[in-house]
Amino acid sequence: MDLDLRSDKRGLGLLAVEKISFVYSILTSILILVLFSQMNHPVQMLIGRIVIAGVTFALLFINKKYPNKYIVFLRVAFQMALLSYWYPDTFEFNRLFGNLDHVFAHWEQLLFGCQPALTFSAKYSMKWVSEAFHMGYFSYYPMIALVVIAYFFKRYEQFTEVAFILVGAFFIYYFLYIFIPVAGPQFYFPVIGFDQAEAGVFAPIGDYFNHNQVLPPGPGYDSGLFYSLVESSQQAGERPTAAFPSSHVGISTILMILAWRLRKRLFVVLIPFYVLLCGATVYIQAHYVIDVFAGWISAVLIYSFVLWGYQKHFKSKENTVLKF
Repeated sequence: MDLDLRSDKRGLGLLAVEKISFVYSILTSILILVLFSQMNHPVQMLIGRIVIAGVTFALLFINKKYPNKYIVFLRVAFQMALLSYWYPDTFEFNRLFGNLDHVFAHWEQLLFGCQPALTFSAKYSMKWVSEAFHMGYFSYYPMIALVVIAYFFKRYEQFTEVAFILVGAFFIYYFLYIFIPVAGPQFYFPVIGFDQAEAGVFAPIGDYFNHNQVLPPGPGYDSGLFYSLVESSQQAGERPTAAFPSSHVGISTILMILAWRLRKRLFVVLIPFYVLLCGATVYIQAHYVIDVFAGWISAVLIYSFVLWGYQKHFKSKENTVLKF
């Protein structure tokens, strides 16, 4: 059924995904004020939040003037595009806390007797394996876009719900990253030395990453197309943060749940990319295996919580706002 907005502009208001973005912005703004004297550029961070609020209300104003579902799509797309802004923003907080990689690497060693992030890529360094895993890792954002767009065209009545689930899940992960400063093997092992990591010796490094954020090239076939694409994206936007739990695994698991809800065929199409993505998080040394396990577990818990929150607090109001 083709759904659209009625011409009654009085019903239009903030979408649930915009409201949750404001909540996250306000909470982190309070944290900025608390940590103001310790942060590198708190004023710019606060100004950035004001600009985001301004653009959000500007899009709402446009939607009131031209009420149709394509401007609703633009509003949702803006909030989802901001995820690439909010992610490195978490590092500005957790860089102030003592790094915990030595704890997580130690747990990894106890569980597996080695560091899978080192042995996996070393054992399977062939070009086709490297490219397959890097393709899986690179497919993360295209998978998000595909699922969201599919809901927009195939099940528009659930479009803003899906956007809320994904953005809400991201914000929960981002809150965890603020207070769990784990950078992952790709940042931590070069600092302590790969020989030390292989020997199971994991030295604490305190606030090292507060002043050093260099990301060395990752393992794999370095002449491959997908290797280059992943490396370019990581060099541009990666920070020594967000290792535990793996949001790549968590969000992609939620995407698979949403794909199953929408079309079983879409779920089947995404399975190979999902499997490669989960494996790639360890293969490229972005995560410990325990981060992957935590990603799977957290995905189910977060999905259930965010869906419950939407249905209890936003669903009826969202229907009133959109006036289908």
